[in-house]
Amino acid sequence: MYGPKWLKKVNYGKILVVVFLTVLVWVWADLAKTETLSVPRVNISIARSANPNLLVSFEEGRSSVSVRKLILKGPTSKIDEVKRRLNDGSLVLEFFLDPQAEGMTTARQYTLTLVDFLRKSDWIKQLGLTVESCQQDRLAVNVVKLLEKPLEVKCVDEAGNPVKVAAIEPARLDMFVPAGWEGERLVAWVQLSRREIEQARIEAVEKRPYVQLPGGRWKEATKLVKITTQQYRLNDYTITAAVLGFSLSANLQARYKVQVINPGAVMSPITIRATPKARRAYEKMRYQVILEIDDSDKDAETDEPLRKELVYNFPPEYVRRDEIVLNQQPVTARFKLMPLPSERTSSPQ
Repeated sequence: MYGPKWLKKVNYGKILVVVFLTVLVWVWADLAKTETLSVPRVNISIARSANPNLLVSFEEGRSSVSVRKLILKGPTSKIDEVKRRLNDGSLVLEFFLDPQAEGMTTARQYTLTLVDFLRKSDWIKQLGLTVESCQQDRLAVNVVKLLEKPLEVKCVDEAGNPVKVAAIEPARLDMFVPAGWEGERLVAWVQLSRREIEQARIEAVEKRPYVQLPGGRWKEATKLVKITTQQYRLNDYTITAAVLGFSLSANLQARYKVQVINPGAVMSPITIRATPKARRAYEKMRYQVILEIDDSDKDAETDEPLRKELVYNFPPEYVRRDEIVLNQQPVTARFKLMPLPSERTSSPQ
């Protein structure tokens, strides 16, 4: 074999040992140098229980609580990494309490020792840190037994108002609720958007009912229900005696007068489609149409009249039930804001 003689004397095994020991020393030095990190607040939430007949909550029925001043300890490099991730938002320290894993499987009140619970967390293990302490030592955890009871299904809109339905199938279903619920409490709710209410007049809409449990928590049913809403027969009407109202701030009222340039169009008859009851309610409104003036309109840099579509002041309760709609294009009002003369006070002679 050819080559310099010194190459033949290199002991690669010794080199690897030296490199390994050097790395080991650096790792040991990093681990030996530890720091602490104070996290101002972390959340603990209750995970979904696999047992449907148990309701697990913290005090006052809450499903999550905030724990203050969590002290973490670990190697400087790990602490620095966690600081960076907390600052840039890529790390959110949130912990989940699994009732079954903690042995909370019967109806009673339990005491959760926080430091012990947090030290067992997969989060902490993955970060390579340990939990030193937190401001609160213990948490009370309440486990309440739920009973399966038959509930009546009712519908509301997005504002919580009742929706008149033609049919709900099934009209009743069984759900797990607190044992003390009786009478009017035994209701499962379905919330429909405006679009869903319209759609349900043509074909049934499928939705999952829910109940609101103590602490504001929602629990959904395992089954869907089919909902058909009532179809209102709307007739064509023309409102001839329309009254115009103005909506503007007190600041503008004291300084400007609204001059409508096209009063004939603004006060023209209004064609609507409505139920008889909705039409009568609309006619009794103080103003049938409203011209809304914004404070910024006074700053318009133009000599031309301003333009805005009129607001048709339909009674809200009939709008929610889709018993009244405009049956024409909205009229555009043309107007100007005319400055009022400033008040003059005469000085005594």
